[in-house]
Amino acid sequence: QVQLVESGGGLVQAGGSLRLSCGASGRTFSSYAMGWFRQAPGKEREWVATIDRSGTMTYYRDSVKGRFTISRDNAKNTVYLQMNSLNTEDTAVYYCAAAWGAGLPVTTRTFGSWGQGTQVTVSS
Repeated sequence: QVQLVESGGGLVQAGGSLRLSCGASGRTFSSYAMGWFRQAPGKEREWVATIDRSGTMTYYRDSVKGRFTISRDNAKNTVYLQMNSLNTEDTAVYYCAAAWGAGLPVTTRTFGSWGQGTQVTVSS
């Protein structure tokens, strides 16, 4: 398993942008598909985006398509989530997660390693 640490959350006005980062420990980062999830107060954790091991394929939930971009730098053991045109519905704790192997997983049970989360708050 890998250890994951998120950063980059904060308070932003609607229409603004934030970039989240997630650093991973270990030498096998490129063996994991990486995902971002979020959890708003009183709601279940939901999948946001996934990127494959090589960084060539990505997949997004419909509500963030065209606004969020997931990317990774395997040399730096880091995955990113660039979030643009933020709205109040994007307010949540954001988690990065790692899933061993190929493909573009989207379910929480597929991801075996999780970060501690970073708060994103979008004000109107």
